[in-house]
Amino acid sequence: MISAGDFRNGVTFEEDGNVLQVVEFQHVKPGKGAAFVRTKTKNVITGAVVEKSYNPTAKFPTAYIERKDMEYSYNDGDLYYFMDSETYDMIPINAGDLPDNFKFVKENMTCKILSYKGKVFGVEPPNFVELQVTKTDPGFKGDTATNTTKPATLETGAEIKVPLFIDEGEMIQVDTRTGEYLGRA
Repeated sequence: MISAGDFRNGVTFEEDGNVLQVVEFQHVKPGKGAAFVRTKTKNVITGAVVEKSYNPTAKFPTAYIERKDMEYSYNDGDLYYFMDSETYDMIPINAGDLPDNFKFVKENMTCKILSYKGKVFGVEPPNFVELQVTKTDPGFKGDTATNTTKPATLETGAEIKVPLFIDEGEMIQVDTRTGEYLGRA
């Protein structure tokens, strides 16, 4: 059991049959009246985000989310297949359950598969990936005003902004959380 006074970002709990994860929280102590906890929670199964206030003494059962490393193998239409490296079982995941930053994942990369009581509801790509630039315009000398960037297409098909000195065929590092160029690999 966890009390609302112990909420922190990332904590998962059950309420009314739903599994919720705390996205933001704030302990509020008004001048008059009792203190309360204002939260923004996300339903981990449906993805719905709700703002709600709780009494700090309210108790909820803790929901244990299983995070397992699995290797992305291939996709077949709208199904993306992940392999368990211990048992070699293949798990299909619907394209709708994949996050936006999955566009930076290429085959054979290890991702974290999130599940609750055996039901898979999410995929966490690695935070940093190394990808090859497949298409970008050439940068010209003299175009270096300050922090000038140009669009580049990566080997996974994702598009990001890179500095002018990056050429086609180069390996670069990308932060999958923000989609930003970090540096050459």
